[in-house]
Amino acid sequence: MPETSLCEEQKLWEKWIGKKDNEAADSLIRLYMPLVKYHVSRVASGLPRNVNKDDLMSHGMLGLYDALEKFDSQRDLKFDTYASFRVRGAIIDGLRKEDWLPRSLREKSKKVEATIERLEQTLGRYVNASEVADELGSTEEEITHIMSESFYANMLSIDEKTNDLDREETYKSTIEDKRALTPEESVIADATKKELARVIQNLNEKEQLVISLFYFEELTLTEIGQVLELSTSRISQIHSKALFRLQQVLKKVIS
Repeated sequence: MPETSLCEEQKLWEKWIGKKDNEAADSLIRLYMPLVKYHVSRVASGLPRNVNKDDLMSHGMLGLYDALEKFDSQRDLKFDTYASFRVRGAIIDGLRKEDWLPRSLREKSKKVEATIERLEQTLGRYVNASEVADELGSTEEEITHIMSESFYANMLSIDEKTNDLDREETYKSTIEDKRALTPEESVIADATKKELARVIQNLNEKEQLVISLFYFEELTLTEIGQVLELSTSRISQIHSKALFRLQQVLKKVIS
């Protein structure tokens, strides 16, 4: 992308805001396209491999154009900050409207979850991916891959309408006020935090580091690979294995 000086960019904004000049709009869209690519990369890093990045890019570009149309230059807000919200929101909305988990993978996920539940009841403890793999005659890598893919497939927008046909409300309106925990909820929350902390402490050093960098520092898997000098595929394997163990704690809280 050719560099554009601040003076040239200002002229483009003046043409767009003052005259709604289409050529100026096209130039601004090209100028801010790297912003879309950035958010596509961030979102895609936590999604199944079958999600098409070109589709994410299309959603993001719609968000960028929407930001261009609705941006108020009189407000004390930079366009790239405003556009980031619109672009990321458009990508998430686009994903929410699509069922991007293949039926075959969804069926495998249910089979793995049923096996995990059965083994946990039999053994009276959390199980690891290798035990599930042995039970199903599969590989540990395949099990962690299936669970990782299905984990992201269950993401839900809080602005999405619930399945209650008698009451038109979104999931946002059904969320309890966590600032007013009952004594029982407080005990459960504390126990869950302690259990998660225990599981994380039992992860090996690389797994702990990947979890920290991905979820707290918000690095992409590629960026983490550069930090640890490992391939992106290896980082993905480490992440999936760690996530498998954490999921077992979270599912017991959510269910």
